[in-house]
Amino acid sequence: MSIVVTGATGHLGSHVVEQLLEKVPAEQVTAVVRDEAKAAGLAARGVKLAVADYNAPETFDGLFAAGDKVLLISGNEFDKGRVGQHTVVIEAARAAGVALLAYTSAPGGLTAALADDHRATEEVLLASGLPYSLLRNGWYHENYTENLAPVLEHGAVVQAAGDGRVSSASRGDYAAAAVAVLTGEGHENTTYELGGDEAWSFAEYAAELSRQTGREIVYNAVSVEALTGILTGAGLPAPLAGMLAGVDASIEKGELVVSSGDLSRLIGRPTTPLAQAVTAALKG
Repeated sequence: MSIVVTGATGHLGSHVVEQLLEKVPAEQVTAVVRDEAKAAGLAARGVKLAVADYNAPETFDGLFAAGDKVLLISGNEFDKGRVGQHTVVIEAARAAGVALLAYTSAPGGLTAALADDHRATEEVLLASGLPYSLLRNGWYHENYTENLAPVLEHGAVVQAAGDGRVSSASRGDYAAAAVAVLTGEGHENTTYELGGDEAWSFAEYAAELSRQTGREIVYNAVSVEALTGILTGAGLPAPLAGMLAGVDASIEKGELVVSSGDLSRLIGRPTTPLAQAVTAALKG
């Protein structure tokens, strides 16, 4: 039996593998990667590698074995039919008879277009008959803290979220939840709504940046259309810019406030505060 992680060298996947290695022997972990060279460090530590691509279904033939626990990390190629990509993995897992397939989804209350592929993937997974766990990950601190350069340059946080609040957590927190499900018992056919313990507004985020930098950082609330224009002006493809701006509209409606407490319960500790993520980003 292996614990198999797709997208194992990605932002979230690398956190998951690192935390798995703290709990189980390396030979019990299989990292699914597209570029074997990027995973050389994992192989050197005894992790098994499987080279496969969501866009090449045949590469998943025989990859899984009966009894495996699989983490399907959602793809980030928004223009390549993510539901079809995910279905490739689900069908291969079903053919092998895996013990559990956990999927990193989106919050159940999120109506933004970003959630459409996740909802459709959930339907495919439930229809497959596989034992499943839906890890409905909320927003990540890093969605904001990894892009501080323009904020610091202009002294402004520019979003289209009004006074809406966000229950974000760190990638490490969401990875810890996945590890808890993959290494624990009794997680078959479960749905977890995952988010940070403390919701915050963008005005509060700007105030925290001001406090930690000693500079005045303001929050400029703009329209969804204006933000879409800003993002496309920064080089993002128009469909992706519209999708991201649409998330802000959902934030304003309260759709990224997660009050379930599932994340801190699964990981057995409080979630990482936003202030801590800001500190780490400013040091980096």
